[in-house]
Amino acid sequence: MAPPLLTLDGIFLTFGGAPLFEGASLSIAPGEKIALIGRNGSGKSTLLKIAAGQTEPMDGEIFRQPGATLRYLPQMPDFEGFETVEAYVEAGLGPADDHWRVLYLIEHLGLSASADPATLSGGEARRAALARLMAPEPDILLLDEPTNHLDLATIEWLEEELVRSRSALVTISHDRRFLENVTDRVVWLDRSRTRRLDEGFAKFEDWRDKLMEEEEAAHHKLGRKIEREQHWIVHGVSGRRKRNMRRVDELAELRRQFRERRGPQGNATMAASEAEASGKLVIEAKGLAKSYDGRPIVRDFSIRIQRGDRIGLVGPNGVGKTTLLKLLLGDLSSDEGSLRHGTNLEVAMLDQRRAALDPDMGLADWLTGGRGDQLVIDDQPRHVISYMKDFLFSPEQARTPIRELSGGEKARLLLARTLAQPANLLVLDEPTNDLDMETLDLLQELVANFKGTVILVSHDRDFLDRTVTSTLVPEGDGRWTNYAGGYSDMLAQRGSRPFKPIGEAAESKPKAASATAPSKPEAKKKSAKLSYKQQFRLEKLPGEMEALAAEIEKGEVKLAAPDFFGRDPQGFNALAKKLEATKAELASAEEEWLELEMLKEEMEG
Repeated sequence: MAPPLLTLDGIFLTFGGAPLFEGASLSIAPGEKIALIGRNGSGKSTLLKIAAGQTEPMDGEIFRQPGATLRYLPQMPDFEGFETVEAYVEAGLGPADDHWRVLYLIEHLGLSASADPATLSGGEARRAALARLMAPEPDILLLDEPTNHLDLATIEWLEEELVRSRSALVTISHDRRFLENVTDRVVWLDRSRTRRLDEGFAKFEDWRDKLMEEEEAAHHKLGRKIEREQHWIVHGVSGRRKRNMRRVDELAELRRQFRERRGPQGNATMAASEAEASGKLVIEAKGLAKSYDGRPIVRDFSIRIQRGDRIGLVGPNGVGKTTLLKLLLGDLSSDEGSLRHGTNLEVAMLDQRRAALDPDMGLADWLTGGRGDQLVIDDQPRHVISYMKDFLFSPEQARTPIRELSGGEKARLLLARTLAQPANLLVLDEPTNDLDMETLDLLQELVANFKGTVILVSHDRDFLDRTVTSTLVPEGDGRWTNYAGGYSDMLAQRGSRPFKPIGEAAESKPKAASATAPSKPEAKKKSAKLSYKQQFRLEKLPGEMEALAAEIEKGEVKLAAPDFFGRDPQGFNALAKKLEATKAELASAEEEWLELEMLKEEMEG
């Protein structure tokens, strides 16, 4: 077995009160992909910073293999001194690293190489930081919530990139599907200590539950032993005094262990404040359309949303999810079509941009709107401190300014205020960002059991699978399709990936080079025109694409026949499989045609 690249052992750190770490450890071997799991506030980010050398523990040993390279994903990247995104990313390279990997990563992360870093949004800044640390392919990558603000296509691309990478990895993430696809080890940070599972994240929750059951059983046995010892002290036959005093001391130690045991951190208690039921019809849209500068965002969109529906919106960043959401809510007027809302509609909206948070206000004042210390939840008064406890805030935090909260605490605070509003339509925009998995589980239950209607935007595939009854997906050119079921159901119905990665989606870009062998235009021999073979393919491809499109249309018409499956289930399945292959063939032909057209344009230019 290869020696570890980095080892933390016996790490101790406290900021006053209970220790944050008490004997925590972390060992990273070459090529290992480790998921660092723990509740919000357990110290995951701090442990990652200790590994990166950005925070010093009070005690413990740290070993870093000499010569090993390490990169850490910061929450807030520093762009000072860099005029372009390309210059910022390039600064992460070593002397022997390849510049073309910089351009590859910038393209696939949906960034502009010439953009001014100071103008980047929060999500773009995070993608730029990702590109910078991945460009040199270091020995160790330390990633703190790398999927936050990434769309599904980019998350799937990032998964493939990390799995293929030779770099060892330690990542913190709330995205279960991401952890299942990328990691092969788990380190669980629980009550100041770490425990390690040498299997993938898919086995983690069963393993964790088993450990907690064993701990609870041991604690119960300790309580019974104390009872027996107490009985002996009172009723036992007197022996030698020295022996009796030893057992009295042992009983005192058992009592101390029982009293000081730190049980698992409590779970948040979530319940939406439900308004009177809406009408059966919630939203009816017919032929909605919206364009900006001639670019269609929504075209000929119709949907009928009924009470109890739970709709998920997915798609690349910038495709128009927010625009479609505003059209459905009536916050934005459409260019065409009609919109009708049902009766008695009460809307509560969670906006993950967190614009509603006032950083200078205390938690309690912000929850109550500065109106005393009471909230009304389901027509019943609740003291704000009691309500805060439901979302794992301590009474001491009541006057804490919001600016001092962690990302996870801000996410819980927004949920607390949103769920306090009486509503029969919940609109949740990226509700999973920064939440730990236990809180995510509760949010999933809330959404699944909410008696009203839910519309949510999310890039969390596991969350979508567990909550929504249908999924809205962009098909290109402003068209949207509503598929029954969650994310996995949508993929099964489409028979393909939902959308291309950002770098491949833009019509103005050719297919990107591979990560391991990026293309180098300088190394290629310049040609004044296409080769005979290329010219022949360029002329033939439009006819092939037209024939494939006709074959797909014919097949879809046949599949849509209501009695086809009943008459010939084997024929139905065979045709569906053939149709899937034909769609993939058409997509490949379109990409080839686009590459050749762009090559021709470049040569002629």
